[in-house]
Order: sequence, then structure tokens, then C-alpha cells
Amino acid sequence: DAAVIRIKGTNKALAMTTDGNGRYCVLNPYVGASIAVAEAARNLVCSGAQPIGLTDCLNFGNPERPDIMWQFILCIEGIKDTCEALNIPVVSGNVSFYNETNGLSIYPTPILGMVGLIEPADRLMTQWFKQAGDAIILLGTTKEDLGGTEYLRVIHHREQGTPPVFSPETEKAVQTCVLKLIGDGLVQSAHDCSDGGLAVTLAECCVSGPAPLGAVVRLGSNGLRRDSLLFGESQSRVVLSVTPAHSETVLRIAGEIGVPAKVIGSVGGARLLIDVEADRSSPGCRVDADLDALRDRWGRSLERALS
Repeated sequence: DAAVIRIKGTNKALAMTTDGNGRYCVLNPYVGASIAVAEAARNLVCSGAQPIGLTDCLNFGNPERPDIMWQFILCIEGIKDTCEALNIPVVSGNVSFYNETNGLSIYPTPILGMVGLIEPADRLMTQWFKQAGDAIILLGTTKEDLGGTEYLRVIHHREQGTPPVFSPETEKAVQTCVLKLIGDGLVQSAHDCSDGGLAVTLAECCVSGPAPLGAVVRLGSNGLRRDSLLFGESQSRVVLSVTPAHSETVLRIAGEIGVPAKVIGSVGGARLLIDVEADRSSPGCRVDADLDALRDRWGRSLERALS
């Protein structure tokens, strides 16, 4: 979720990340910019870092057009309000206007760079599953959030709808919870849910480490569409893996902080298996994915995009 570098001569490290989502911002500039701040901070927190500063690069079309200036103002307000809620200072930034071709503007795209402090440095956390038998815990709540998602863009070739619901108060509680759990040594891995939703997050947890490691996951439908459960991009969610001995403690601490948490599966095996339970409105389904195929898709995605 972040790049990490040790500070020489100290027991500290810096974590760095960048974030931005033009699809969200073109649908709702205020919410899109707010989510960009939150996800950057969540990336750092999942690495064990306390966010300490943000810089922005605000990319827009022609500001002489009222609709473009409206996008610009709302994005700034979203960044400001979310930074204040999460207590993260904006220390620098720049603005790039007139980004258009033949009168067609780019999407409003605030790109945010954020830095966090890991202290002590051995509190560093990574996103991949570590050992078979660990419990997989989902922090946060999955909602019917398909608007502006990667799933809609890639599978249905649409960029429409309403971006995911975002609450800075909920986000702050989740980040506080994750830092507490990592600081107490209760977590084996932590990875935030973002582009692609829960299914993609789980796949990345399985294949992003030194060696692939599978998982078996079971999801209750809770009255949601199957594609929302798997690929919806509901905010303020984090996937943790913890040893079985720590799972009850993790659930208790999350409850005390006011963060929804539940065990959704276990680490192990040579495949990623996700079972979605049936309900009265829809049948169940199973995702059964080969880890080598997932790792190839994930590891060579940039190569394919540029070929």
C-alpha cells in the first residue's frame, strides 16, 4: 500500500503513497477528492504509519469555463474538509489548468502524495497473507456501492452512477482501529479495499507477497447484489489477517472503537475461493481462482497496458 524507507540513524521509517481517482471526481468532485485523501491516508495506516503531511497536484481543464471552475472548487473543499477531519496538514501543492484536447477536458484529477511516520520502524506492516490457518477479518461495512467503480468501467464499459458513500468520521475510526491493532502486534497483514472491491483486495493479499498463498472466504449476501459484494468499492474497509489466537481480541478492540468487524475466512491453500451465500433474491456464487494466473495478471498489468 506504500513505499517505505528507513531514516538512517533512527528507529523510524517514512511511508509514502500517491492516490487519485478521476472517475469519482467527474461524478462528484467533492466526494471524489475526499475519497482520494482518505485512501492515501488508509494506505499509510495499513503500512503501520501515522499520516503526517500531504502535497497535491490538481489537474483540470479550462478554468474559464464555469463547469470546470465548479469542479476545481469542490475538489479543493473535499480535500480541505477531509484533511481537517483526519488532522493531516497540506504542506505544498501545484495546479495544472487547461488540460484539454480539441475543447474536451480531462477528468478533474486531484493527485495526492502523502507521507506517514512509522515509529518504531519494526511496526512496518505489509499487505500479503503470511501463514496458513490465519483468520481473515474485514473491518468496515460493505454497501451497494457500484457507481464509478473499476468493475463498471472494465466489465460494463460504463463510468456513471454515484461514487461510494463516504464519511470522514467512519474513516477516522477505521484508521484509528488499524493503527491500534498494528501497534499492539495483533496483525499479520493489512490491506485497504479500493479499486476492484473486496475480491480484488483478497486477490492482492494472496499474490503480492514473496510466494502466493491462497484463502477460503465466505460472504453473506446481506441483501446486496453479488457484484456489489465482490467488486463494490465501499469506503473505509480494510482486510486483516491475524493468528487465530488473536482474532477475538481484534474483534473486541474494533467493537470498542465502533468499527464493524467480522471473520470472513481463513488463509491457506493453493487457490482463492470466495463463496457468496444465496438468499431469497439471488442464488449464491463461487469465485475459484488459480493463484499463478492471478499473480501473472497482477504482476504484468502495466506491461500489458503499454503493449
